[in-house]
Amino acid sequence: MQLERILQKHGFGTRKGCRSLIRHERVAINGQVCDDPFAEIPTEGLIFTVDGVDWPYLEHASLMLNKPVGYECSRKPKHHQGVLELLPVPLREREVQPIGRLDEDTTGLLLITNDGQLNHALSSAKRKVPKVYLATTKHPLDQAQIDQLLGGVLLNDEPEPIVAAGAEIAGANLLRLTVTEGKYHQVKRMVAATGNRVEALHREAVGELRLPDDLKPGEWRWLTPADLQKLGYSA
Repeated sequence: MQLERILQKHGFGTRKGCRSLIRHERVAINGQVCDDPFAEIPTEGLIFTVDGVDWPYLEHASLMLNKPVGYECSRKPKHHQGVLELLPVPLREREVQPIGRLDEDTTGLLLITNDGQLNHALSSAKRKVPKVYLATTKHPLDQAQIDQLLGGVLLNDEPEPIVAAGAEIAGANLLRLTVTEGKYHQVKRMVAATGNRVEALHREAVGELRLPDDLKPGEWRWLTPADLQKLGYSA
């Protein structure tokens, strides 16, 4: 594929803009500067560099982000900064979007992609992809609350009780809750139905994919094939 097309595909601007980047010797292939926009570059396993930053050639942009407090999971945020502002411009130009949403005050594992099939696979209610949350509660937890969550709690506007896929006490005021639906404010509403209240909420995992300990709030990384397998997805 021509180098200028590779850059354009990866969000580095128009063909003309990408041509300018290349001709100004800001692009390297395998560590070697390439100033020919029309050079034919093999894309398999390709890592190209723009202004000293490495970028893998990827058909789709799929990544994980450790979402901090204070960001909305929307391409058009209304009340707070948008979570996509934490990403570099080329990624935003590829029209990535969050898979599902975390509330502005919820932190933790957020998946972001421009792969429609991946988005659908993880968002589909039929798939029942488990999501694990660690909730800090206002009042101490007891086994009665756990039993309620595992047995099902009735939420407003829901015809049937919502049953937790998993619930355990992780500390006096720490609840680890696993849900398979994606209903509005679901975890907060489920905890409220037991007579308690969520003070802070953090998503630890989606499927078998856990938030890495070394990924700091606001940081992101590409999803690897192994990560996608843990999500039960194969391209």
